[in-house]
Amino acid sequence: MSKIILTGDRPTGRLHLGHFVGSLRRRVELQNSGGFEKIYIMIADAQALTDNADNPEKIRQNIIEVALDYLSVGIDPEKSVIFIQSQIPQLTELTFYYMNLVTVSRLQRNPTVKSEILLRNFETSIPVGFFTYPISQASDITAFKATTVPAGEDQEPMIEQAREIVRKFNSVYGDTLVEPSILLPDNKACLRLPGTDGKAKMSKSLGNCIYLADTPEDVKKKVMSMYTDPDHIRVEDPGKIEGNTVFTYLDAFCTDEDFAEFLPDYSCLDELKEHYKKGGLGDVKVKKFLLNVINKQLEPIRVRRKEYEQNIPLVYDILKKGTQEAYQVAQQTLDEVKAAMKINYFDDQELIKGQSEKYKEK
Repeated sequence: MSKIILTGDRPTGRLHLGHFVGSLRRRVELQNSGGFEKIYIMIADAQALTDNADNPEKIRQNIIEVALDYLSVGIDPEKSVIFIQSQIPQLTELTFYYMNLVTVSRLQRNPTVKSEILLRNFETSIPVGFFTYPISQASDITAFKATTVPAGEDQEPMIEQAREIVRKFNSVYGDTLVEPSILLPDNKACLRLPGTDGKAKMSKSLGNCIYLADTPEDVKKKVMSMYTDPDHIRVEDPGKIEGNTVFTYLDAFCTDEDFAEFLPDYSCLDELKEHYKKGGLGDVKVKKFLLNVINKQLEPIRVRRKEYEQNIPLVYDILKKGTQEAYQVAQQTLDEVKAAMKINYFDDQELIKGQSEKYKEK
């Protein structure tokens, strides 16, 4: 069986370092590994509208922002298919058919759905489109026969629900759909990068993000105000590493080479941590090191983004070409699904012939 990846993001704003360490960096590695026949990367605008239906312009404007972020981090349209979800109507049709295979109570038990409902304060006013997101996601995955979905641990219930839908469909209609598996991050620091304020999650609404498109000045302001150990008041005070946002970021980003370049007093992160825990190392020094590390990561991304910003029509052409390719693949899957469900009336010549003979006999 071919190895195929499906992944993507909701275009509700520019992408940030949380996206980079959690998914984007890994996508580029997987793309360049040569281990997958196809990689589909979806800009999930239709899904974003399930809780932004009253602000479509927000989604419309952020399509290009997400595309620029993709291209700037190294997503190569020659190796990966970047497409826009809403332009693939087959996904909606597949979702409709899959809805018959899932109960309301099963959706209500989905931990990811429950946590997202609480996060958005929907309570009893849950948009149906948002509530049925796991079914829509199953449609996205199966339309491209994805074998692999790179995602965080919080998405495991969603992938499991997709597998349930695949198994149910195949048991009722015959072996048609491919059952996906989740590919978790291999770096614990990448499972969930906190916000600069120490909150559990980077969030655009909380204003605690470092964006991929941020200038060096933006990054400096955010890093130097970053949450550390509140009890580490004086340089000589022992400091805590656990829950210290600066060290969480260093876990996610820095290498031994960064120490050689920016902080040669130490050979590696473990040495820096030991000094901080004993006392005698100030937060400012550690933050300046982190600032250099992050700007080193972001500089080539900024350069590539600037190049693409000068040719926006090219970016839209890339999206159009990728969407056209995705359309054809999704249509092939939909044809197979409808044939399995026996609702391909006009393509089933045996059906037409049989019906014709039946009525001739009368």
